[in-house]
Amino acid sequence: MNSGGYDKAIKYFEKLESRYPFGTYAQQAQMDIAYAHYRQGEQPEALAAIDRFIKLHPNHPNVDYMYYLRGLVNFNDKVSIFDFLASEDATERDPKAARDAFDAFKQVVVRFPDSTYAPDSLARMKYLVNALAQYDVHVAGYYYRRGAYVAAANRAESAIQEYRDAPAVEEALFIMVRSYDALGLTQLRDDAERVMKKNYPNSRFYNGGGQVVAKAPWWKFWK
Repeated sequence: MNSGGYDKAIKYFEKLESRYPFGTYAQQAQMDIAYAHYRQGEQPEALAAIDRFIKLHPNHPNVDYMYYLRGLVNFNDKVSIFDFLASEDATERDPKAARDAFDAFKQVVVRFPDSTYAPDSLARMKYLVNALAQYDVHVAGYYYRRGAYVAAANRAESAIQEYRDAPAVEEALFIMVRSYDALGLTQLRDDAERVMKKNYPNSRFYNGGGQVVAKAPWWKFWK
């Protein structure tokens, strides 16, 4: 495994476990099998091995590592939210892998706060929150561009409520202002605008007079 021969390593680890199923070597083999699948980019196999280990050994002294590895496997999912900027239609991307990664890292931070893997898990959680918020904002923008203003406002509001401290909240508020304006809901528009001005006084979505731009073409303001 150390030399990169993961396929062969997995076979040897599986033989070790089958011949000597009881003991620390078998448990270590199970962890190494999961890691080898992860390094091979075999996500389903890695997750299955991780879940099996956690089920068999919920109180193992290294179970924190397995939760951390579960997070890494989902974090690096090749079809996850992190590829959405390169996609023509980000709304077709499923953020499930990112959410699963967040949940796994959260298990490490909450259940094993003194774990070696806790600091990195926390950092990845913060990144994932920002990415998930940006995904929701992108979907809201997708709805807005197609004239689905109610759906756009609702998705933007959901992003704000769920990811209050994420940088994407600024854009979510902008979409709410634009959507409510398009719907003729002036009170809701003004409420969203007041919140936006209070929290983002120097927003890139303001015009020269410090007002939220509500009439200009959307492509001038979306990344």
